[in-house]
Amino acid sequence: MKRDRIVILNGHPDRESFCFALHDAYKRGALASGAAVEDLVIRDLSFTPNLEYGYRQRTELEPDLLRAQELIRWANHLVVIHPVWWGAVPAIMKGFLDRVFLPGFFFRKRPGSAYHRDKLLAGRSARIIYTLDTPRLLWWLAGRPSWNALKWVTLYYCGVAPIRGTALGIMRLSTPERRARWLTKVEALGARRA
Repeated sequence: MKRDRIVILNGHPDRESFCFALHDAYKRGALASGAAVEDLVIRDLSFTPNLEYGYRQRTELEPDLLRAQELIRWANHLVVIHPVWWGAVPAIMKGFLDRVFLPGFFFRKRPGSAYHRDKLLAGRSARIIYTLDTPRLLWWLAGRPSWNALKWVTLYYCGVAPIRGTALGIMRLSTPERRARWLTKVEALGARRA
């Protein structure tokens, strides 16, 4: 059986956050089951989060972003962990996505077509694990904006499928026992994936 190659992309800017505990739990499960795992912790990367020229002109990629692209190409499974803030991913994570998921690297637009593109990340799957303080009913009524943007507008657009999600919350009301159950659940997800 082919060994999984997993990249865990962590978008939380605070190393003391629960997202880092989730990261460690998933990694522990995946490694115990024999997967090869690489960490991609956005807060530890040195890069400018803005597209200085939009898409009019390419902003040169810093070495950390070039390495990030290599890791994403290497992986056959991506795990994206982030908090939901105001319905979106943290600013530094959005900047990372803007800078790394570029035309020509992970997708290629076809001339003369608004809808057709070459999906350069085809053959990869993903799991998005996100924490939130919004009650689930309100999250659904709001249209799950960060989930839809990350799943459909970024990963699926580049060819990643299937993409599964794990929502954890309400974080501010969670007990230590509940957080322990979430960590066990996420570790089991890592073990099953591998």
